[in-house]
Amino acid sequence: MKTTKMLSILLASALMCGVGVTARAQDNGAKQDMKDAGNKTKDAAQDAGHATKKTTKKAYHKTKEGTKKGYHETKKETKKAYHKTKKGTHKAYDKTKEGVHRATSPD
Repeated sequence: MKTTKMLSILLASALMCGVGVTARAQDNGAKQDMKDAGNKTKDAAQDAGHATKKTTKKAYHKTKEGTKKGYHETKKETKKAYHKTKKGTHKAYDKTKEGVHRATSPD
């Protein structure tokens, strides 16, 4: 009888300890889930930050490239306009000079 009583006490003690461990494991699980969620959020924010940085750099370089191209095109067209204006001015000068000679020379 003593053995049965001792066995019952031992079994009850094991069950009581098991309940405590189970409750503790569930509490750690919730904490771990919260930690995991925080880490996933942090990782997602970092990924978004990296993507934003990459896109910003790409846009910067495209803008820089476009600006340089625009600068060179403007420079080229300005030189072209300058030369056409210079040529037209010389032509107008020559015509004016010729007209003045005709007007002042005796016929």
